[in-house]
Order: sequence, then structure tokens, then C-alpha cells
Amino acid sequence: MTELKRILHVEDDRSIQAVAKVALEAVGGFQVLSCSGGQDALDKVLEFAPHFILLDVMMPDMDGPQTLERLRDLIDLQQIPVAFMTAKVQPNEIAHYLSLGARDVIIKPFDPMQLASQVRTIWQRAQSESVADHNQ
Repeated sequence: MTELKRILHVEDDRSIQAVAKVALEAVGGFQVLSCSGGQDALDKVLEFAPHFILLDVMMPDMDGPQTLERLRDLIDLQQIPVAFMTAKVQPNEIAHYLSLGARDVIIKPFDPMQLASQVRTIWQRAQSESVADHNQ
């Protein structure tokens, strides 16, 4: 099993980007590449080779779902789990995000002290699911 080290975080709000980066690096010990939008993420995803992607839903130009769709053409989303981060968390909205291929949804505002453990939990669940799928 690959160890979770590199996280690609796509977020247009600089203050949220900064808090998440500190939370994931200082608390979680991860290496984080922050991208300010979908195209920025698409341009950098292959070179950075993330193990996990945190994706804001509402962004100008290319929103999170559109970015996820474009990422699917570049990387294997079975190997690189994606979680959306959003304040839009009605049950039907969450169901929609999961139907797009996201592994989970992290609710904004998030707790910086809990963010790394939330990501780690989603990562571990995704790894378990891929092992189970592989063994069937």
C-alpha cells in the first residue's frame, strides 16, 4: 500500500488555501501543493503526482465537478482519491458529488486540527476499497 504523502489542494480562496496548507503540513506532516483553480491543478497534477486531491466545489472559470471530470482524463481516480470541500452539504448535493466520483465530502468551514485526520480516514477507506475490489 502506498503511503499518503502528497496532497493536491485546489481552492480559489487564498485564506482557506493557507489554513488548509498549514493544517495538512504542520498537523498532518503532508506535502501540499495549493492550486488556485481547476486549470492550475490540471497543469500541475502530473508533475506533482499527488496521492490525494482536495477539491473545492465552487470556483470561478472551472468549478470542482468540471475539474474532477477533466482530471479523470489525466489520472486514475481509483488510485488517487478525490474529496470535495464545500459548504453546500444538503444530502442531495453530497449524493451528487459522490456520484461524480468523489470519495467523500469535507464540510466547510473545516476544523484545521481535524483536517489531516479526515483526509487520512478517507484515504484509508479508499485504499481498503481498492484492495477489496482487486481481490474480487
